[in-house]
Amino acid sequence: MGAKAKACVVHVITLLEWGGAQENTLFTVGSLDPERYDRVLVAGKGGMLDARAEAIPGVRFRQVDSLVREIRPSPDFRAFLALRAILREERERTGGLPLVVHTHSSKAGILGRAAARSVGAEVVVHSIHGFGFHDAQPLHLRKLLVGLERMASRWTDAFIAVSRENIRLGVSERILSAERVRLIRSGFDTARFLAGSRERGRRLLGIPEGVPVVGTVAPFKPQKAPQDFVEVARRVLLRAPDARFVMVGDGALRPAVERAVAASGMDSNFHLTGWREEIPDLMRAFDVFLLTSRWEGLPKVVPQAMLAGVPVVATAVDGTREIVDDGVDGFLAPPGDVEALARRVSDLLAGKEAPDPLLKRERLLREFDQAEMVRSQERLYEELLARKGIGS
Repeated sequence: MGAKAKACVVHVITLLEWGGAQENTLFTVGSLDPERYDRVLVAGKGGMLDARAEAIPGVRFRQVDSLVREIRPSPDFRAFLALRAILREERERTGGLPLVVHTHSSKAGILGRAAARSVGAEVVVHSIHGFGFHDAQPLHLRKLLVGLERMASRWTDAFIAVSRENIRLGVSERILSAERVRLIRSGFDTARFLAGSRERGRRLLGIPEGVPVVGTVAPFKPQKAPQDFVEVARRVLLRAPDARFVMVGDGALRPAVERAVAASGMDSNFHLTGWREEIPDLMRAFDVFLLTSRWEGLPKVVPQAMLAGVPVVATAVDGTREIVDDGVDGFLAPPGDVEALARRVSDLLAGKEAPDPLLKRERLLREFDQAEMVRSQERLYEELLARKGIGS
């Protein structure tokens, strides 16, 4: 694409809740070269990060009331019509610039790509941050979601995946071909996690040095299995009764987590912080980082914890297995196996195991650099536009 060529890039995501896909989308939209891209972000209403989206300089933030996570035929059709109208408006407003539509998440991915096709977008890209289907779903629902992804694939010029496992799954389910997908890791500000302060983190939590701390950072939703974290904690306390447990995050399952903590009599050992901005410091305060996910794309909290020098115990799901080498720089256990997770955490607290989370430091700094993540996406846009004979 020539220096003076320009395109209108519209990113579409279902909801700007707190999470890796949402933070990456906000950073990407805000960091795309404004000399080459007219930037638009479209999302449903009610996300925790809406105010952050509104504050990005030079980016138009559009919201669609009917764009919701759940499958609801009537609102979904209204959302499709609203997305189509927005894309038409943006094409007209930019004077007919080439239109690049880049979708994220399952619902916005399907409706956004359908809308892009209906208005004749020159380029359509979809980012896979983990698929919306998984083995824990009823078979009929899983088949429906796979079928919808296959349908939307026909309207997609290229895919971006955050993990090799997502590529493997997409190919095996006949959703995409290896030639149409590019691996681009979910980047973040790596320097923040190298600079976190254990002392500040402990002070924020009100936990003195010398008290063992097991922590996590995750939304409270089924994918992350927060009740499994509580059950692991209950078992760890039988071996390490002075341990404390920190859950940074929030979400629909918080009441269930609170009930589980209370029922186990662990209130004095638990800290539910909600979402906090000081995550690097809080991670440094942990002696073990525990992630109990049942499925994933690639949870960037895992490389974040490793860069912070904190041993990781996690479930062996999807992209997590691409980052943690079991027994070398962390530990993995089967999803749902709370006893195996508890045993690994307990051994770490007791000093019986000594994995080195910094073994991959240089690789993690390179793969998860957020500036390179944006440049990689720009290169993909340019290649796709050039294939369509647009730009130089």
